[in-house]
Amino acid sequence: MNSIKEQKKKIITIDGPAGAGKTTVSKILAKRLGWIYVDTGALYRGVAFEVKRTGTDWHNEIELKGMLDRIDLEFTTGGSFSVLLSSGEDISGKIRTPEISMLASEVSAEPAVRSALLDIQKNMAAKNNAVFEGRDMGTIVFPGADFKFFLCADLKIRALRRYREMGNKDQHRYSVESVEHDMAKRDKHDSVRKLAPLKPAGDAVVIDSTEMTINEVVEKILSMVR
Repeated sequence: MNSIKEQKKKIITIDGPAGAGKTTVSKILAKRLGWIYVDTGALYRGVAFEVKRTGTDWHNEIELKGMLDRIDLEFTTGGSFSVLLSSGEDISGKIRTPEISMLASEVSAEPAVRSALLDIQKNMAAKNNAVFEGRDMGTIVFPGADFKFFLCADLKIRALRRYREMGNKDQHRYSVESVEHDMAKRDKHDSVRKLAPLKPAGDAVVIDSTEMTINEVVEKILSMVR
């Protein structure tokens, strides 16, 4: 019998609104630490994508739970890439549109959705040192995380960042102004919802990335973690 207990895995949570730099910072941070990176927002986007694709009435609790029982989301990470599979299909490139973003914000407030995805996140945390990126990682999912950060930035800057992330096809469909409008709408919805509202954890370090480079944010976090 091995008398040496397995060391408890460490968790860093990085929450914040869209466009604040969470994804890029989290990926670089995880790579620098040699930990895994988990984009929890992608899981909710995956649910939203399947709700739209299957025509599920997510306001109908029975219909929503039925879809969640059938859904097969698998989140994998490798290096700087994160891949979300739905029934074996890579949907990573299909879940970043403003339409899916807004739908993800709405369906993520449903208890059935949060319950279905919670086990996936907990299992990842039990097996790996990990950087979890999301909107309620430090407040709801991992209140006992070793380190908690909340990234924010000016709305116009965030909208411009998100617009630049879009491919040419989506840039032709949307304008910076429309992205900003949708982002402001989602911010409000996420902040005032009763279930897991978007807000910093009481013990989180808040970082405003408006005038900071990605590397400056990463180094600031690393200095605190180390």
